[in-house]
Amino acid sequence: MEDFDFENRIVSPTEIMGENDNDNPLRPKKLDDYIGQDKAKENLAVFIEAAKQRNETLDHVLLYGPPGLGKTTLSGIIANELGVNLRITSGPAIEKPGDLAALLTNLNEGDVLFIDEIHRISRAVEEILYPAMEDFAIDIITGKGQMAVSYHLPLPHFTLVGATTRAGQLTAPLRDRFGVSLRLELYTPEELAKIVKRSAAILGIPVDDEGALEIASRSRGTPRIANRMLKRVRDFAQVMSDGVITLKTAQIALERLEIDELGLDSNDRRMLNAIVKFYRGGPVGLETLAAAIGEEAVTIEDVIEPYLMQIGFLNRTPRGRCITRAGCLHIGLEMPDMQDPQIKFEDQG
Repeated sequence: MEDFDFENRIVSPTEIMGENDNDNPLRPKKLDDYIGQDKAKENLAVFIEAAKQRNETLDHVLLYGPPGLGKTTLSGIIANELGVNLRITSGPAIEKPGDLAALLTNLNEGDVLFIDEIHRISRAVEEILYPAMEDFAIDIITGKGQMAVSYHLPLPHFTLVGATTRAGQLTAPLRDRFGVSLRLELYTPEELAKIVKRSAAILGIPVDDEGALEIASRSRGTPRIANRMLKRVRDFAQVMSDGVITLKTAQIALERLEIDELGLDSNDRRMLNAIVKFYRGGPVGLETLAAAIGEEAVTIEDVIEPYLMQIGFLNRTPRGRCITRAGCLHIGLEMPDMQDPQIKFEDQG
């Protein structure tokens, strides 16, 4: 069976190598340049201004929501607005308490420490993080047995910005230590069109309003996907329309890339087709479905399913995954009779 690279496809919200560089020119540097997320942005502006007026560090900030919505970008904006340095790391990269201690002791007063995927830090590291966040100090023990010595190290006041796509996996003690908690929502096509126009201007790509909106409407509500599509459509525009991205150019390019008007690609449609043709619309278990399409269960759960569920094409029931009538209509198939009449599509599990 052919093996597909789901995580590196254009419509995947997970980052591809190089996209998360902090010097990425497409990343806005100020809150005024940040498009969308109006509620979070307005509240954050108040918190930052209040902290600056009091000459205090900003409370620790938790950013959560689907991948690709700008959590890393917001952390950089927070540091820029406060006029301090930004240090970036991720939960899996902090393997031992000593790794975290080295990061914290190298911070300057007021610095912002950004930890991506903070839900993946180990319990041992998390125990060190509690006093660091609350008391701005850490206790380090060296040696073993009778030779063990404990050191109490004060830390400069800093702001921890934690980002996670799975806020439910954070432990309650860690979650409670964040003074500011902001959820990032999916973007509207109109907001994404503004982002596409802004990115195109930075990259020197001529694009008209209709072309920008066409790219935006197929970007799954995610700026990372919109910017990725813009770069690919630019290649078609260079060859087909003198470098200008028009509505027609965008439509042809995205059709060639097999991305339909709702942002589904061939792999999304392949999974929906498998549910209908092999399992009469479901329910089908995750592991069984993964084996049928030759993909890992975790990739289906984290990368493919979320968007299909958001647009109402897939339901997760106690017995497994079911396609909905809208999903069947989209891929041009008749709604099959369900295997188990007791399972209703409205059931969520």
